[in-house]
Amino acid sequence: MAVVAGVGVSTLVATGAQAAPGGATGYASQNGGTTGGAGGKTVRATTGTQIHEALCSRASASTPIIIEVAGTITPANTAKVSGSSCNTAAGVIELKQISNVSIVGVGTSAVFNEIGIHIRESSNIIIQNVTVKNVKKSGSPISNGGDAISMETNVRNVWVDHSTLEASGGESEGFDGLFDMKSNTQYVTLSYSILRNSGRGGLIGSSETDRTNTFITFHHNLYENIDSRAPLLRGGVAHMYNNHYVSLNESGINSRAGAKAKVENNYFEDSKDVLGTFYTAEAGTWQVAGNIFDNVTWTAKSAENNPAGPNPTSTTTVTIPYAYTMDSGSCVPTTVRQTAGAGKNLAVSNGACSPTTTAPTPTATATATPKPTATATATAAPTTPTTGTNLSLGAGADGSGRASGTSYANVTDGSTSTYWSPSSSTGRVSVKWDTAKTIGRVVVKQASGGGTVTAWRVVNNDTGKVLASGTGTPSTITFTATSLKKVNLEITGATGTPRVAEVETYAK
Repeated sequence: MAVVAGVGVSTLVATGAQAAPGGATGYASQNGGTTGGAGGKTVRATTGTQIHEALCSRASASTPIIIEVAGTITPANTAKVSGSSCNTAAGVIELKQISNVSIVGVGTSAVFNEIGIHIRESSNIIIQNVTVKNVKKSGSPISNGGDAISMETNVRNVWVDHSTLEASGGESEGFDGLFDMKSNTQYVTLSYSILRNSGRGGLIGSSETDRTNTFITFHHNLYENIDSRAPLLRGGVAHMYNNHYVSLNESGINSRAGAKAKVENNYFEDSKDVLGTFYTAEAGTWQVAGNIFDNVTWTAKSAENNPAGPNPTSTTTVTIPYAYTMDSGSCVPTTVRQTAGAGKNLAVSNGACSPTTTAPTPTATATATPKPTATATATAAPTTPTTGTNLSLGAGADGSGRASGTSYANVTDGSTSTYWSPSSSTGRVSVKWDTAKTIGRVVVKQASGGGTVTAWRVVNNDTGKVLASGTGTPSTITFTATSLKKVNLEITGATGTPRVAEVETYAK
């Protein structure tokens, strides 16, 4: 790959990288589509200033460009740059009064730390494979009003894909929303992304009168440890499908002020008031189908509190103009965990609970080599090799309780680097299916670092029959083949808190 010098950035004369392979999905595919900088020059930037320089070096404000980002972008390395094709500001990534731009992270290196991405009066923008974290609206530094990504004032066709947006607290700690749309923003898709650890997930409409924001799609995203606004929708139409919501602490999808939300095949887990109209008497509506509510609690109705549950039913009908294929709600936790967020090599679902990789994301060259980030992983204890099809892959999971930072879905995700732990030394984790499966063998894979199991049972949840039981550490468990829709692994005795990486199930 030949590299030549250019206005503060590296210009890639030839590159195998493609921004947004496969094309935009959801509402971002409408209104002429969202292609970002496709067909334009590809440049690489390692600072916020270089991102602004790339925008300002274009022939016009609409000249297509793909900006590959490698390294950590901060307020300190983001200066205002002037030019006829840009309108930038210091301390924030400003995409203002421009069009036809893609910002694509290189590998796992593109991190926007304490600096937000602000899109104003712009169209045809793609943001992909980036992490934006800890953007504050007060204190130091002050960036983008506290939003990780925000769109405001006559914005059209934005696709944010395979990105991670995170905070470290709520408004009292200086943080605002992770993904906000205001003042006539339309045709937006947020896909395969992670939003976590924030008081506010995001909003559509800044007030009850700001109802010009519409046609927004959210699919295959993970919302985790969010207090509210997942999202808050004021007016307009939004489509939410195949998202995994975990630990929504106060409320989730808040459809209000005449909004219409189509909510289908999502998985809501360990959360409160995940759908409804909250904190206002100005009601919104929803159409629901195929959602799974796993340990969801609902508050009582009042003048300004109208939860959709505990048995949500549709209050409107929403017609979706684009084609889409949904995964079954039961496999959403596994599918989303394998595909959502930055650094997942643009893995997507094929609509049959089986992730695939569409194309590699750009990789670092000698001009910008990202530093590796050390992560702690769980190592599974050795087990006997298994044969046959693991029926747990793509299945649902629940249980009697879980330790902080673990998930039931981890036992069916096919990965031994994630695990479930009970909330104490004993507990239950279950694998479940929409239709009955015949199983005669369960393989339990444990992760190192946890307690030792001293007693266990495998139970047919449909009938309560004990299929097998024993003492000591379970590994490969066989029993008479049984047709069932849900099987339980019960840990009835342990020293410490055990870690279960996988509960595999086989026909024989």
